[in-house]
Amino acid sequence: MQETRTLILTILRQQGQATVEDIALAIKAQRGAITTVTIRHHLARLQESGFVKIVKQEARAATRGRPQHVYTLTEQGQAQFPNNYRKLAAGLLQALNQHLPEKTINVILEDVAAELSAQATLPASSMSERLDAVVAHLSGQGYQASWEATRDGYILYTHNCPYRELSHETNQLCYMDMALIAKLLGVVPRLLSRIADEKPMCSYWIPASV
Repeated sequence: MQETRTLILTILRQQGQATVEDIALAIKAQRGAITTVTIRHHLARLQESGFVKIVKQEARAATRGRPQHVYTLTEQGQAQFPNNYRKLAAGLLQALNQHLPEKTINVILEDVAAELSAQATLPASSMSERLDAVVAHLSGQGYQASWEATRDGYILYTHNCPYRELSHETNQLCYMDMALIAKLLGVVPRLLSRIADEKPMCSYWIPASV
């Protein structure tokens, strides 16, 4: 990533929320002066990439001028920094497999899928409209989803696996994804391909009759 944008992300992570002027002052203290026009350009690109969002507007101290936007990191922006989630998830799965039978683990993963699906707002109308909402929800969770209509149904694609490294070690997270997608769609799809099997994407077939 471009150096200035990486620095802006770091400043937002340290401060939580910041205006363009706040960011300019922080960059000036670390690297030298930078114009607010340049910062706004970088913030616009970071917004387009899904790393930054505007959380509110603040009135300026002076009476003149438009309110300032206040920026913060999105979850995707937070994910640009090192974390220990993979080791934690791997450790939890290992502990579950050591102490619980597979059937019980699957019940736990179905509960996780139910919790994740409950966060989505889905229309109860046509399947195509529901698929649009499912794709938006999954993409917001890092799956980079899309769908297409076929002669006798639909195919849902997820072009990214948020658990790619772990999915090569266990099928249980693929089981959880299947449960999540089934709950979002209201029907159990048929798995066509998996990233875990070295395919370019995961794909799921949904019959048109549902």
